[in-house]
Amino acid sequence: MADKILIVGATGLIGGLLTRNLVARGADKLLHLLLRRPYREDVGKAKVHVQLQENWPATIAKIKPDIVISCLGSTMKKAGSKAEFAAVDRDLVGAVAAAAKAAGAKQFISISSTMADSSASSFYLKTKGEAEDLLRAQSFDRLDIIRPGLLRGERTNENRLGESLAIAASPLMDLLLHGKFRRYRSILASDVAAAIEVLMANSAPGAYVHENDDVWAMV
Repeated sequence: MADKILIVGATGLIGGLLTRNLVARGADKLLHLLLRRPYREDVGKAKVHVQLQENWPATIAKIKPDIVISCLGSTMKKAGSKAEFAAVDRDLVGAVAAAAKAAGAKQFISISSTMADSSASSFYLKTKGEAEDLLRAQSFDRLDIIRPGLLRGERTNENRLGESLAIAASPLMDLLLHGKFRRYRSILASDVAAAIEVLMANSAPGAYVHENDDVWAMV
């Protein structure tokens, strides 16, 4: 792999898994992590950039990444308000994409949510859909938007009680979801991280949306 890779959101569930995978297979020399707080794991020779969010565009301009992967995402509880949630899940994602495009990035990969739609009545899904619209507006050579269902995996940096209860019930609920409803099934975060690695090696131009079945087909 000869492309310079930038991950934003590497302290999250998917971002952390992806970072560890890339370091383990020797891609750390080409890897950059852009963070709001220090990264506490060994990242080999990867370069870690800890910056205030307002400095991210300037940092991206200096890195000049070829591939940018956004694993940014919050929750209403963690954000504290709708405005703060949108500031991360829409505005920050959009700012990263704009800076990436300006810096010459060829591919952008972003984690969204199943049912994301800028015309949705749900604030959460509307915000995610608006973020997707901002990504499409940049006209990257290749854009990959991943819309996973409920993510399963061990989170080490936060407690999400409601999500934990949903995950506990997911084996039974998944059995009831067939056909077009398979998109709502739970999915391993490790599968999503593995799918991102597959997508990084795909340079075919265009904008693509990948739901659960697409992810499972790649891993």
